Amino acid sequence: MSFRVTWDNLLDNVEELPADATLLTPLSQKPFQITDVQQHRVLIEYQADSETVPLQREQFETLFERVDDATGSFDLDRLPPGAEPYATVMSLHPRFTIDDRDGTLSESETPTPSPLVDTHTVEHDNGPREEPDISVYADALLLIDALEQHDVTSLTDLDVPTLVNLYTLLSDVQRNANDLRQDVRGVLLDRLHHDQPVSGQYGSVQRTVRQNRTLKDDETVLELLEGEGVDPERVMSVDTSKLDDALEVTSLSESDVYEVEESEYVRKADVDEEMKETRLQGLKDQLAGAEEDTTDLQAEIEELEQRITELTSFDSGTSYHTRSTGG
Repeated sequence: MSFRVTWDNLLDNVEELPADATLLTPLSQKPFQITDVQQHRVLIEYQADSETVPLQREQFETLFERVDDATGSFDLDRLPPGAEPYATVMSLHPRFTIDDRDGTLSESETPTPSPLVDTHTVEHDNGPREEPDISVYADALLLIDALEQHDVTSLTDLDVPTLVNLYTLLSDVQRNANDLRQDVRGVLLDRLHHDQPVSGQYGSVQRTVRQNRTLKDDETVLELLEGEGVDPERVMSVDTSKLDDALEVTSLSESDVYEVEESEYVRKADVDEEMKETRLQGLKDQLAGAEEDTTDLQAEIEELEQRITELTSFDSGTSYHTRSTGG
């Protein structure tokens, strides 16, 4: 199929997108929207920047040729800077497919939807709020309640029970938030590519590589060092676990072989889960009641505004007591 036919089909598919559809660049995952479709270009706008960026027909043709020349699939890492949106828009054509995990664009005989397009609009839900069934939500709600009740900008003014409550809740939130963070990180690792930073509403993340070293067995290491002329004793160190065992059968004390330095800290010893659950249920009831009150109040405000509008509106064909029906 010639590029002219491909281009016409692509423009047809782009024009069928909802006006508020959000698209993502394949590597950096930057959100953008298509603002206009013209015969020789597509205009886009990044959500983080109000500047309009034109995507030219000629550049789409170049990408079309690169995919056509590639064996199997085109590696999106080969795109020049700023060209990622071309690949996303090209994937709107039914014959072009993006693999957002492998970071490739390929031509396919089977039409597939682009994984980088979200046509669902974000609407404000005025219905009842749903409580997430995760531990960090409950602990965070309790912590917020405690922070609203006490002035934590002056901790020295708080009594001991209040400080204990704050410390306990902070500890629980930290632990449960970290568990959830680890779960989120596991999913993100499957979706981030090529050390490219990915931005969201509140920040950005980047896939990085960290090396963890584990020493091979002693015999192998010592033989290799000795073969290079290094005295093995130079790298020998005391095994602390074996040293502790040795102290048990000698007259030496811990302070004889260790530099001992004590530091004091606070450790969470116990959590009253029943009390937390009781207080949490009370907060949920308050929130539910607040939502109902807000709904009723909003209805009353709207009714009052309507009455004010009726009383203050001016109609040249209306008198104070009667409405004129004459011409």
